[in-house]
Amino acid sequence: MAKFHVIIPAAGSGSRMHSEIPKQYLPLLSRPLITWCLDVFYANTKIDYVHLALHPQDEVWSHQLSNNPKLNVLRTGGDTRAQTVLNTLEEIDADENDWVLVHDAARPGLTDALLSKLLDALQDDIVGGLLAIPLADTLKRADASQRVEKTESREDLWQAQTPQMFQYGLLKRALIKAQANHQQPTDEAQAIEFLGLSPKLVAGELRNLKITYPQDLLLAEAILAVDMNKHSEHQS
Repeated sequence: MAKFHVIIPAAGSGSRMHSEIPKQYLPLLSRPLITWCLDVFYANTKIDYVHLALHPQDEVWSHQLSNNPKLNVLRTGGDTRAQTVLNTLEEIDADENDWVLVHDAARPGLTDALLSKLLDALQDDIVGGLLAIPLADTLKRADASQRVEKTESREDLWQAQTPQMFQYGLLKRALIKAQANHQQPTDEAQAIEFLGLSPKLVAGELRNLKITYPQDLLLAEAILAVDMNKHSEHQS
């Protein structure tokens, strides 16, 4: 039976957050941001392993931040996301048909319901796929002086999220081929696309936002605080 592996690339610096520490360690409701990402995978019974891919010189991580039997901490961070994921795939013990879910270290809003929705939608799919949301805003293309050059159609456009889920063998082959062809996929789905395959889009939610700028952290805090309050009310 195929196993389910999670890879969390956590080797970036998060320079756009203007922080002295990598953004995955920034406090979010009194906890490091990365722990919110880890906990949702710990709790899901289908997930067998969670591989945390750190930068080789990461001096912030400590097992005191998070410790769980599913967790496998690796120093496999590379210069790019694609390289980090490929390094990790080459390090872990997995079968060709095992599933690999790659999740951003800075997406703390993933819920068990969203994760289960993705697993149910893709575990029998011939390609795999990703969480994503249809674009709702009007898109403007800028010129060199940051004036509107044209309005782009948003029809059939989706904003990619994570997790992105593909079988181990397929994803590894895709990333190796991209590297050999000097291609730089910005996510795993694009690497799969380079093979001529079409990943499946599974509807995500706005709450599964990626923390990129300081204001994103405030929004995530508001969302998670509501969840915590609902949980407290349910227990009382």
